[in-house]
Amino acid sequence: MIKKIFVTGCGGMVGSSLYSCLREKGYNAKFTDKDVNESWLEFLDVRQFDEVKKQILAFKPDAIIHLAALTSLEYAEKNLEDAWNTNYLATKNIAEISKELDIPMVYISTAGIFDGKSQEYNEESLPNPINVYGRTKLYGDLAVRHILKKYFIIRPGWMFGGGKKDKKFVSYMMTQIKEGKKELNVVNDKFGTPTYTYDLVRNIDALLRTDKYGTYDAVCLGKTNRIEIAKAILEIIKRPDIKIKEVDSNFFKKDFFVPRAESECLINSNLNKINLNLMRPWKEAIKHYLENDWK
Repeated sequence: MIKKIFVTGCGGMVGSSLYSCLREKGYNAKFTDKDVNESWLEFLDVRQFDEVKKQILAFKPDAIIHLAALTSLEYAEKNLEDAWNTNYLATKNIAEISKELDIPMVYISTAGIFDGKSQEYNEESLPNPINVYGRTKLYGDLAVRHILKKYFIIRPGWMFGGGKKDKKFVSYMMTQIKEGKKELNVVNDKFGTPTYTYDLVRNIDALLRTDKYGTYDAVCLGKTNRIEIAKAILEIIKRPDIKIKEVDSNFFKKDFFVPRAESECLINSNLNKINLNLMRPWKEAIKHYLENDWK
């Protein structure tokens, strides 16, 4: 039985939800990040392999949840070495430690390992990343599979959640609304499946209570696009006065110059196979988030 969990990269939006979940479930957990932005975090830079190994061995965990990653596509494209060291080498090193301790490792992968040429993907689909971020995350994915037998590779989609830590699309829309914007520019040429961090971490907890090791897509139910998400937000918060202006991705090309897949839609095939899919429909999840967690 898993009682002690070591967590890397816990200072972001997924980490915020994971901290609450693990505390609620009664685990003895050590939460680390290189950005110590909470009182419950301890400093750890996953690129410093000797220090990573020292802290993990000292804590003697029953499992490792590896959240740490460099997630900015634009930064990764300009800083290949840092992206490689953070997303691949650090992951490989932590997998080696997990093997040495004979404990399971949870690795957060991404829908960004696919090229977007298919309408949807599952765990058996062939990856073909189109940017540095996707390639470095895929190498992390492959390292975990190659080194370990006890692993859970989790592939989320368009993330939202984590309250004040949320810097993704839903929070971006809400922040503009809060600032008084009456018209929102929203891209109409990208499709995906959202992932609510609140549900994601509870699915991770459920998997850790099993020996069903493997790769799992973990997204909200239902394919969608940014336009539909924006409309749902306005409906939930009852703001019919705000207009949505449809634009294509080139509208934001100055700030978001890295190519992104046209479709990042995932299907939770493996969670469904083991009857452990805890992810809710995306509209229901966004409603819960806006009414309970968003700040």
